[in-house]
Amino acid sequence: MFQPNNQISDHTKSLSIQDSTALMQVDEKETSLVMKDGMQNGGFAQAESIIYYTKKLQDDLQMMGMKIKQHEDNIKLLKSQRNKLDDSILDLQVILGKYHTSTASKIENEDHSHCKSEEETTKKILQREKSAAGILWQLKTRHGTQAAHLTLTKDVLGIVAMLGKVEDDNLSRLLSEYLGIDTMLSIVCKTYEGVKALETYDNEGCIKKSSGLHGLGASIGRTLEGRFQVICLDNLRPYAGEFVPDDPQRRLDLLKPRLPNGECPPGFLGYAVNMIHVDSTSLFCVTASGHGLRETLFYNLFFRLQIYKTRADMVPALPCISDGAISLDGGMIRSTGVFSLGNREDVDVRFPKLSVTSSLPETYLDSERQINELKWKKEKMQEDMKREQALLDNAKFNFDRKKQDFLKFLADSSSYATQHQFQAAAQSRVTSR
Repeated sequence: MFQPNNQISDHTKSLSIQDSTALMQVDEKETSLVMKDGMQNGGFAQAESIIYYTKKLQDDLQMMGMKIKQHEDNIKLLKSQRNKLDDSILDLQVILGKYHTSTASKIENEDHSHCKSEEETTKKILQREKSAAGILWQLKTRHGTQAAHLTLTKDVLGIVAMLGKVEDDNLSRLLSEYLGIDTMLSIVCKTYEGVKALETYDNEGCIKKSSGLHGLGASIGRTLEGRFQVICLDNLRPYAGEFVPDDPQRRLDLLKPRLPNGECPPGFLGYAVNMIHVDSTSLFCVTASGHGLRETLFYNLFFRLQIYKTRADMVPALPCISDGAISLDGGMIRSTGVFSLGNREDVDVRFPKLSVTSSLPETYLDSERQINELKWKKEKMQEDMKREQALLDNAKFNFDRKKQDFLKFLADSSSYATQHQFQAAAQSRVTSR
């Protein structure tokens, strides 16, 4: 797989620091002082000063010219690397296309219960007509891919409930209840810029009802009521550990809980964060720093929430439960010492059921992962190119300004030299008399 030269990005940052301070410009007062010194100290001193400042300006121009060439070379290199990335992405997409062609008939005959599950989740979200999630999903269902390019939604990844899947209905019900309806309906954005686009304020700090999601709701006859939760991935602290080796789902390599005797508690099934199935498109490079949804969103939602078979299994495991636990028969521990008792809450917005076709061949998943990683690198390269272009434009502007100063200095020097020669000739005639 193609690996771009990371030195370009670092080099660009260093150049931005150097070029952010404009290179020294010629001071008109300083130029006039050169002329004045020449008048006072005679033609020799004046000639020396002109030679010195002429060389200085020539050196500055040469240095600026070298910087311009450096930026132009960097842009040329980045464009070449971007083209290679495009070729690699295209090759991998051809491979995936062949796979889809060969398996199309098999997929048609498959049980579509998972589709019904996803449709049910979508239906429940749309039923909440005056919620932020309902309004946002209404936009998505009406305008499809076009919605992703709107300023309001281009940074939105989706709603928590639609960003993961689980293996069975019971686990979906338990995890959804643990998170609660507000979190399940949370809107997930990549950056804080995306969060700000969803809601804007006037000078008094009041919400502008004509813009953001409020304006969108009003445009379709749905007034957005109450508060809504938005999660910004860039502001989350990602999981910093290792991943399970050779795991297509990039599950987190979390240590199993241990009882005081060193044994794993009976009935322990795993961690909730690893029981969420994340679409391959979201496993890699969702954030600018290259993190996927599992180690950002779902890790911050579940942390080290443990899953057990029964309530009875959770009791002896209490000493090693730090971030809560749930059992498949309905037991729930929110955190150390905090238990949820009583009947289950029926949270109607749940994670969809995992598709049978999600168990795709490892070669397919590997190709898809590579495509996502290459696309992320291409996005970063585009940012580097924009930064280099800005630096190039600034360098050319400074060069033109320095060139004008140089030409003015030469003109002033020539004028002064002519004047000095005229005065010297006049003085010579007076002396000869």
